[in-house]
Amino acid sequence: MSGSPGRPGGGSAAPEGFTLDEIVGRLGGVLVGDGSRRMTGIATLEGAGAQQLSFLSNPRYRSQLRSTAAGAVIVPAAARDDVPAGVGAIVADDPYVYYARAAQLFDARHRAKPAPGVHATAVVDPSAHVAASACVGAHAVVDAGARIGERCVIGPGTTVGEGASIGDDTVLAARVTVYHGCVLGARCIVHSGAVIGADGFGFAPSPEGFVKIPQTGRVVIGDDVEIGANSAIDRGALDDTVVGDGVKIDNLVQVGHNVRIGRHTVIAGCAGISGSSRIGERCMIGGGAGLVGHIELADGVVVGGMSMVTRSLDTPGFYTGAFPLMTNRDWERAAVTVRHLDDMRKRLRDLERRAGPPAGTGDGEPS
Repeated sequence: MSGSPGRPGGGSAAPEGFTLDEIVGRLGGVLVGDGSRRMTGIATLEGAGAQQLSFLSNPRYRSQLRSTAAGAVIVPAAARDDVPAGVGAIVADDPYVYYARAAQLFDARHRAKPAPGVHATAVVDPSAHVAASACVGAHAVVDAGARIGERCVIGPGTTVGEGASIGDDTVLAARVTVYHGCVLGARCIVHSGAVIGADGFGFAPSPEGFVKIPQTGRVVIGDDVEIGANSAIDRGALDDTVVGDGVKIDNLVQVGHNVRIGRHTVIAGCAGISGSSRIGERCMIGGGAGLVGHIELADGVVVGGMSMVTRSLDTPGFYTGAFPLMTNRDWERAAVTVRHLDDMRKRLRDLERRAGPPAGTGDGEPS
């Protein structure tokens, strides 16, 4: 496959934006108002103009809804009567999800997808398979035996290693690295600088130093996964590192070797997950949180930001393990107190023994 991708062909330009009838026809909801009104984008309640769509998902902004100049708003049924006269309304069960789907419509129309083809400066091994509908950008490399699916976009400077497989409609942004043998499913998005399949951190200590353990597993990623910029997912030592369908990983996240992440889990920026941990489905890991290796999180566990998880959590719920934010002076005092808690506990027990049992407990002689 060769050639240089260009821009989409000519023809008359599509009308800008969408009418309210078109939006509701694609996304559902109940429209109140003029369905022919055309929306050109989405904005906040406070900043939206007459050709922009807005939404209310947090009741705290109800006052802004009453004074908005938006052309139309996405609202729950309970807020329908707060929509100003002359402003259209789309009544939806979950306005925030509806807004997300509407934003996808506008984004898809505004962002031109590269035309199929392989850029003249890209290097594609003759044994690789690149679908005719895929786009391979400038200076990208597709190694021997790799497979690039239908309508994929391989960004400039991106490398797809030997025998790796990229599923249909997946987008790899500029300067992504997918190591040999790794597998990505369909409709994934991988942002710039992400590295998938680098060696896991495996070394055996010896008197002469640390001996490297070859990392012979893969990274296997499901469908509809998004991986943020400069995140790293390490390949397994023996078994594969596995990321389930629908997982969303933020920027600067480290996933160690042999980790398994269940479907529809989300992991915020700067979190670190040590090797061989198991994370259930629909978990939420806050920014900067850390998980030690070889532990398990049940389905539905939520870990607060900056928390440190040092044991398995077998019950769904919200867990946090960090001091509340405070001034440095107060933090130093609290740290000193924590350091002396054991001594304080011993002194309290000594005082209780000297004082004897409390009256009315049944111990000793009645008063």
